Order: sequence, then C-alpha cells, then structure tokens
Amino acid sequence: MMLMRLSSAWSTSPTTIKHISQAKLFTRSLRKDNHHTLTKNRCARLPHDYWFGQKSVPVSTRLSWDSFRFSGVFFFSMASGSDSPDRLKTPKYTNRLSQEKSSYLLQHAHNPVDWYPWGQEAFDKAKCEDKPIFLSVGYSTCHWCHVMERESFEDEEIGKILSDNFVCIKVDREERPDVDKVYMTFVQATSGGGGWPMSVWLTPDLKPFIGGTYFPPRDSGRRPGLKTVLLRIIEQWQTNRETLESSGERVLEALRKGTAISASPGETLPPGPDVANRCYQQLAHSYEEEYGGFREAPKFPSPVNLKFLMSFWAVNRSSSEGAEALQMALHTLRMMALGGIHDHVAQGFHRYSTDSSWHVPHFEKMLYDQGQLAVAYITAYQVSGEQLFADVARDVLLYVSRDLSDKSGGFYSAEDADSFPTVESTEKREGAFCVWTAGEIRELLPDIVEGATGGATQADIFMHHYGVKEQGNVDPAQDPHGELQGQNVLIVRYSVELTAAHFGISVNRLSELLSEARAKLAEVRRARPPPHLDTKMLASWNGLMLSGFARVGAVLGDKALLDRAERAACFLQDHLWDEDGQRILHSCYRGNNMEVEQVASPIAGFLDDYAFVVCGLLDLFEATQKFRWLQWAEELQLRQDQLFWDSQGSGYFCSDPSDPTLLLALKQDQDGAEPSANSVSVMNLLRLSHFTGRQDWIQRSEQLLTAFSDRLLKVPIALPDMVRGVMAHHYTLKQIVICGLPDAEDTASLISCVNSLFLPHKVLMLADGNTEGFLYDKLPILSTLVPQDGKATAYVCENFVCALPVTCPQELRRLLME
Repeated sequence: MMLMRLSSAWSTSPTTIKHISQAKLFTRSLRKDNHHTLTKNRCARLPHDYWFGQKSVPVSTRLSWDSFRFSGVFFFSMASGSDSPDRLKTPKYTNRLSQEKSSYLLQHAHNPVDWYPWGQEAFDKAKCEDKPIFLSVGYSTCHWCHVMERESFEDEEIGKILSDNFVCIKVDREERPDVDKVYMTFVQATSGGGGWPMSVWLTPDLKPFIGGTYFPPRDSGRRPGLKTVLLRIIEQWQTNRETLESSGERVLEALRKGTAISASPGETLPPGPDVANRCYQQLAHSYEEEYGGFREAPKFPSPVNLKFLMSFWAVNRSSSEGAEALQMALHTLRMMALGGIHDHVAQGFHRYSTDSSWHVPHFEKMLYDQGQLAVAYITAYQVSGEQLFADVARDVLLYVSRDLSDKSGGFYSAEDADSFPTVESTEKREGAFCVWTAGEIRELLPDIVEGATGGATQADIFMHHYGVKEQGNVDPAQDPHGELQGQNVLIVRYSVELTAAHFGISVNRLSELLSEARAKLAEVRRARPPPHLDTKMLASWNGLMLSGFARVGAVLGDKALLDRAERAACFLQDHLWDEDGQRILHSCYRGNNMEVEQVASPIAGFLDDYAFVVCGLLDLFEATQKFRWLQWAEELQLRQDQLFWDSQGSGYFCSDPSDPTLLLALKQDQDGAEPSANSVSVMNLLRLSHFTGRQDWIQRSEQLLTAFSDRLLKVPIALPDMVRGVMAHHYTLKQIVICGLPDAEDTASLISCVNSLFLPHKVLMLADGNTEGFLYDKLPILSTLVPQDGKATAYVCENFVCALPVTCPQELRRLLME
C-alpha cells in the first residue's frame, strides 16, 4: 500500500476539521464507491509529483483507494512526453499559450484546449460568461504532467468539453509558486494528498470548490476518468452551484484560520539547545542506517537535514549525540555519492531515489538540488577532510557549468527525466538518456587490460565496479512499466581498493581505467537524443546555485569557481533586478536567439527570490570580500522587509499579501526540497546585522523565530534549517576580522585558514585599512583593529569584544577550534 504524507501546514482545529470534512463528503457525492487499495508494486516508481513534501510532519498514514479516488492519484501505464517528432508537423491547434515564454506553457500551446495563462483576461472571461475555471498546474520536467497532457489535453473530445464549459487556465508552478501554494493547500486539505499535475476547479472569483491531481482520460473499471469528472462538475454547477460555492468558501475560511502563523504576545525565543536536541532525536528516529537518508523509499537528498546535522555536531563535538549526528550526515552523503542517484557519467544528482539504496532514481535533475548539495558536500569536506566530498562538490559544479549554464551567467532550471532512446524513436522513456545495456558497455570497452587477472577487459572491470549485469541491474519492482528492462543504472558496488585487488592491478591504474571508461560513455551519451531542458531562469534557484559556487570556491580556494559565482551575481543584477521599480523579478527566459528575454509583464519576485539571493550574495561577499555584493544584499533585505514582513504577527509572507487574486496569505512552515524562505531569512538577518551594525535586524530575526515557535518546539524536524537559526542565536556569531592588504599572501593564508573550517556560527570580513569604505562606515569599530608588526592579523570577536590578535594561521586555527 502506498504511503501518502500529509502536510501539517495548518492546525487541525475542530473548526478546520469540520469544514474540510464537509468538503470531502461533498466530493464523495461526485464519485463512485470503490474500496480498492494501491499495491506496493504499483507505487514502486511513485514520482515526487505525487509525494507532496518529503517527510511526514507530524504524521504519515496509509490511505485507502477511497481516499485517492477523487484526488485523481491513479497509476496507469507510463506515457511519453509531448514533444515527439510528430510535433515537427504543422499543428492542428494553436492556443494563446503559444505567446508565452514558459517551457511548460509552451508544451500545451497546441492542445485542442482553449488555454489561458493566469491573468486578468481569463478572470474577466470567467466572470463575463459566468463559467467555472479549470486550473491545471504543473511544470515542464514533470513526468505525470506529460502523461496527462498526452492522454487528456490532446484528446479532442475532452478538449471540447473543457473549452465549451470552463475557462481553462494553465500555470507553471515554478513560474507562479504563489498560485501553486494557495491551491495546493486546498487540495491537500480536501483530498488528503497533493502533487503535480494539480487539477482544481474554481468559481469565477477564484475560490476553489473541488481539487485533485492526475486524472486518467476515461473511466477504468469503477475509477472515474477526467471526462466523467468534468461532466459531473458541469451538472453540479448547473443544479447545485450554491452548495459548491458555500462548501469551498467554508474550507477557505477554515484554511485562513488554520494556516495563520504569528507570534503570541509576550512569547520568547525558543530555547536553542532544546529545539536542536529534539530535531536531532526526530531525525535519528527516521534515519535509515544501512544506506543513510531518512524514511523509506522514495528517498530524497534532503540537504536541509544534512546541514542541520553537521551544525548540531559542531556544537556537540564531545557528545555521543554529536558523533551520531555527524555519522548520519556523512554516511548519507557518502552513500548518495556512490549510488545511482549520482550521475557517474555526466555528473550532478538526479531528483530522488525510488528505492532505499539510492540506486534507481527518478532521472530529472533540478537546479535547486545541485546548489544545495554542492554546499552540503563541501561542508562535509570541511568537517572530515575526506577528499571524496570535495570531489563530489566539484562534480556538481562541473555539471551545472556545462549543462545548466546560460552564456549570460544565469542558470537553467531543470533537465527532464524522459527522452527518446534513439533518434528514430517516437516514444520517450524515463531514464533513456542515462542507462546502459551490458552489450553497449562491452562494445565500448573491449580492450584487454594488461596485467589484469584472467585477461579481463576494461568492460569487465567497469561492469564489476559499477554493478552492471548482463540482464540489467534494475529490480522489476522498481520498473513496473518495463522502461528499464535489460538496462543498467550505474552504482558503485566496491571501493577502488577492492576492485583493484579483485583484478590484480594498482589503485592508480584502476582509477585511470575507470576515468577513461566514463569519458567514453559520456561521449556516447552526447550523441543520444537529450532530455528536454527547461531554460527558464529563476531568481530563487539562481540564488541557491550562487551559494554553491561561492561556498565551494572559497573552501577550495578556486578562483575559477568564484569568478563563475560573480558572473551569476552579475546576471541577477542585469536581468532579474528592476532598478526603476526597486524589485527583484522572479524569472527570465532563454529566447530563440539564445538571448535572455522577459515576458511583457514581468513576474515580481516572491519571498524565496529575495531570501535565496540575499543568502547567495552574503556567501559571495564572504568568499570574495567585495563590498558591492554586501551592499546589494543590504538593499534587497530592506526591500524584502517592506514587501513581505507581517507587522502584526511577525514572519514573512510567501508572496505579496496585498495581491487580490491570492485567497490565502501564507507563510511556509516546512523546509522541504528547498528551505523555507523564512528559515533562510533568520540567518540572513543575523549575518547582515553583524556586517552592518543594524541591531533592528537581530530583533527582527528573533521576532521571526517566535512566530514559528510552536512549530519549532513541537515538530522541529519540519524546519531543520530554521533550527540552525535558533542555534545561531543561542551560541551567537563570531566576527572574524582579517586586517591586511587584499592581495597579500599573508592575508590570503589567514582567510584560507578560516575557510578550511566548518564554523556554522561566524561571519568573516576583511578590514583593508580603507576607512572610507563600506564596512568601516557601517562598523566604525573596525578602525581600532589594525595589523600587528606589519603582518596580516586576525581578530576573533564576539559582539566585537575580541580575543588577542594572531598573525599565524595555525594559531588562528587553534583559536577558532576552541
């Protein structure tokens, strides 16, 4: 039976339960009775599109088929994506989505559906014609979104029903996360689950009354298809409209109350050690010891968990709990790096693993994962000194630089899981770009390796090391639709020492052979039809990737990586910053001429955009000590405060609370695939206060934490990134001031010493003696800190009460490790 994980984004007050239950009862009147359950095998490759959130907080539960029926979580045969060779023909239909820039919207531009983008034109049509709205939400690399498009939205009969009876709106969830959050909250509340594609029916004034996820086109047995659902809704709209509207309104009102997050009068800051210990205990309880990671399959990378565990260790080094936390983080990172979730041929990480051993992934690659994992792996390197972790961090950045980078300096959003197996293929398969048959590998690597036991070929050695089998190495339970039959997903099965010993060759020779083999496989892959690339560029995800390049570049002292980070920051300033309106723009796009383009009415930035970019700029400032990045971070934080801060209840709203088209003013209270912007803002405010001397930002950071204190005290596992912020307040940040000439070798040695260590509660700044500069203006006390004996000098301070200055890197290391 499938596990569905329920979000606890709202409290389950009696009022909330009552009205949500009423909505559920009403939807049952629209569907047929069915009490079948989903089997484990049918859900073996359950995509994240149907797994909303990555951990159950606070509960996980097994739901019967009855719970799923109307929400549309049905599993039919895997269908290919929509951009097949047939698309090269002149399309029979073209709708107004053809004028959009989003890859996802363009994928639906030739459906026989009268699609509208989200906007006033669609809203006015719904009101003028008094029609319900059909809202469909997804994203371009969503496998099951492709399935629903091919099965239903390309179906002329269904297209006509939709177009004649509804105002049909298509939304890219990555382009409009604000719209997605509002209606996903409704769908979760009323159907018990959520995911993409999301299907919601609204009144002309945008109030939802029925929602679900994927619907098959037609009935299958006793399961209603989209056509049946549409006809029932049309009937109910005509005969029972008042009940529809009142039911939806009651649920919305319950959600408004239930999702409210605010600080209670007189509430104090949550106690740092207690919250951190509880978060550690909850993670330890869900930890899977053999392969690492949390919970059972599907397994997600969850960088927010790993970064918390390493921070927990940093302040509990001498305790058994601290040692266990570090072991959990490092073991998980190590097993992920060896697993099939890590692309051993073309670098980077896939989105998640469908099994517990990190072997068979869901093959799409997301920018936000790459940025966060680069930081997690370089942190593991700082902590352990283990070269594997530094290599993997570089590996991730190599992939992003090569495959997700625009010439403007920006980063693309994602690569799809599906692609055509060959240039002659007419149907896509998941993972086709990434997998291998044993025959392919034997043909590519036929040479006998001199000195190897038994006359082994390079293929023999490679196949042994990466678990390649003649019949394929994918368990049928992980491939219920037969897409990976006979194929191999590369996974490291042995250490280099064991493989070398097995074939009687040296470790160095083995490493050379494996590297040569991977290069040959990479060349073959480049000739395969590539998966769809979503060239949309998002400010928020670019901010996460900016942190990745800045942090890895600083730790490794790699100027090329830091230069790439600065190009990314320049891209954000040039293309996603509206100087006149003093606002971040959420997205931009690669045009047909490979130039950066913008939509006619650019989408204003959301809280994620500001918070993630500010964090990236602060990381870049600490890595380069170039004040322009700190200056811009300060400007953006001021603008974020103006746009999103809740002056009544504290904390930040996810989007503009004055937007009349958004029916819920939400504050995200879960760190999932991406950290909550409120979590990131806790540390941004704290770091900025130390760089700028603004005490009001320390107070704001504390107020933010008090708004989430109930969540932090009861279910800190929901907000591990915010727990790091609680810890930072408790332990206070150290200010590490290096006084010296920017380009001097002794200055670089001291900075390198700081960057080599994992210090979760510190800020680093260079006092270069220019008393007219930005930092000296903000922090006049810096003028009293000067080099000693003509040498670059380090001062380690708390609240600018400083320890004795040191000039030797070894002394500085000792001081920082105390």
